[in-house]
Amino acid sequence: MKKIYLVLTYTGTWLAKIIRQYTKKEYSHISISLDENLQRMYSFGRHHPYIFFWGGFVHESVHYGTFKRFSKTKAAIYEMQVTEEQYERMAEEINAFKKQKMLYHFNILGLFGVAFHKRRIKKNYYYCAEFIRHLFEKAGVLQEPMPEVIKPEDFQKLPGLHQVYEGNLKVYQGRKDEERSIKRKKRKDNGTV
Repeated sequence: MKKIYLVLTYTGTWLAKIIRQYTKKEYSHISISLDENLQRMYSFGRHHPYIFFWGGFVHESVHYGTFKRFSKTKAAIYEMQVTEEQYERMAEEINAFKKQKMLYHFNILGLFGVAFHKRRIKKNYYYCAEFIRHLFEKAGVLQEPMPEVIKPEDFQKLPGLHQVYEGNLKVYQGRKDEERSIKRKKRKDNGTV
């Protein structure tokens, strides 16, 4: 078995505030990471921290981009066990997106369609929750269908999901960076680097 991580966030941007106002939920964005340290988080969002309407497939980090700009980003982090095969399928699908990221675009109309309970499907266009559902479907992780119009909070209801952290995203990342550094130092001290 392997673990994947879902990261629900609230940055406080004007779009996040609009989404929160509509959904009455704490978090407005979702990302996925295949590692506990969240060194590689993937989603659909803005390419540039200051330009909202230029978006698509993104590699997110607290060290750059939107999460660096909005350093007080609140997060809820969940882990989920998946089979080795499901994990590999997710990794392959993410790699396919990475290799052809210029083909993919942010589904802004689909995101606003959520407010009217309308799904807007257009090839190669996703918003964050649509992308995560796509990965789960491709990997065969879903045991039952997700809502047609998907929102980040819908993933919190998945069976097998376990919350591991809630608080400032940067604090979590800092702790994990420190743990990784300590492990590296121990390996170096033991001559196993």
